[in-house]
Amino acid sequence: MLGADPGFPALSTILEIVVRVKIAPSILSADFSRLGEQVAAAEAAGADYIHLDVMDGHFVPNLTMGPNLVAAVRASTTLPLDVHLMIEAPERMVARFAEAGANIITVHQEACRHINYVLNLIRDLGVRAGLALNPATPLSTVEEVLDQVDLLLVMTVNPGFGGQKLIPSTMSKISRLSSLMASQGVAAELEVDGGVTAENAGELVSAGARVLVCGSSTFNSRGTVSENLAALRGAVEAAGRQESRNRCV
Repeated sequence: MLGADPGFPALSTILEIVVRVKIAPSILSADFSRLGEQVAAAEAAGADYIHLDVMDGHFVPNLTMGPNLVAAVRASTTLPLDVHLMIEAPERMVARFAEAGANIITVHQEACRHINYVLNLIRDLGVRAGLALNPATPLSTVEEVLDQVDLLLVMTVNPGFGGQKLIPSTMSKISRLSSLMASQGVAAELEVDGGVTAENAGELVSAGARVLVCGSSTFNSRGTVSENLAALRGAVEAAGRQESRNRCV
């Protein structure tokens, strides 16, 4: 299920796989009046990436952050910055976000006329290249560039706003993409973004997700950042133990 990612070697048990699932809190749902504090709390709670959702008000119906805010977050954490560009013609801006400190820059297949050019541009900047697909975008649209990506992102909600519920049909899409990546030996992480909660995290990992973006399930008034990430991690590990038992039967 993991493909040929050198950071994810072939594993014999689901428990080993679960240990390698990454958690990427999205600051879209954070309190921007104390953003540095909340990023620090996520890092202290064991987050693997900090996810930054950049929206331009054109590709999606919302306007969020730019390179200056990414640079501010870069100064606040040692974690890799996972920058998700939900913008039109992202090739115009990738250099700015690379300069701001992005470690991963993900662009949307739907926003790029020449996707192989954009992916190579990102990599030439010394940044990992990610490619995102909206819920209704077929997997066939990325087959020709699978060898050019470091991360594949399946949107499990329609992009634009945090706090949405996961679209159930995207679960099958994650599974199908995971199988496609494995069959072609694709060296990429499979990330999911949208409606990720402790209640569905286990199912997402079982479907093949290896990076979970979590916004409103991390930054909310129901619990601390540490408590929320612990619940998410616990759900993933519980699902792994159950699948391990199933394999032994």
